[in-house]
Amino acid sequence: MTIHETLKKELPDAMKAKDEVKLRTLRALLTSFTNELVSLKEKPDGILSDEKALAVITRASKQRKDSIEQFERGNRPDLAKHEREELTILEAYLPEMMSKEEIEKVAKAKKEQLQIDDKAKAGMLMGAVMQDLKGKADGNDVKEVIDSLFA
Repeated sequence: MTIHETLKKELPDAMKAKDEVKLRTLRALLTSFTNELVSLKEKPDGILSDEKALAVITRASKQRKDSIEQFERGNRPDLAKHEREELTILEAYLPEMMSKEEIEKVAKAKKEQLQIDDKAKAGMLMGAVMQDLKGKADGNDVKEVIDSLFA
């Protein structure tokens, strides 16, 4: 069963459980899935592949993180709390992200492989590492690790 089908199946369960946060989050995700299908010129009632569904969930997760940051800067902890609750649910559907130590091992190996020892080529290393770790590591963590390699 794909992630998309799993979420569709969990929606009625959230309704029955009267879990408002999960219900709100699942509805938003399913709407995003439909929008993604339409943007891919497919039928809106189709099913997204797991890879595309994960991309949509990752995007939604990043949006929640940005919102939390903005709300906290704007001194709105009430709104940040809602976003945090939704983020918790979204993260349950995402694969576990790699630790900075694991990222560092991959980045060092890639740096040796590409023979990059100039900070000016850090962007090239970043692109190569992100391509290898797509969906497995947070981009901000990868950037921090790469910056530390050239420090």
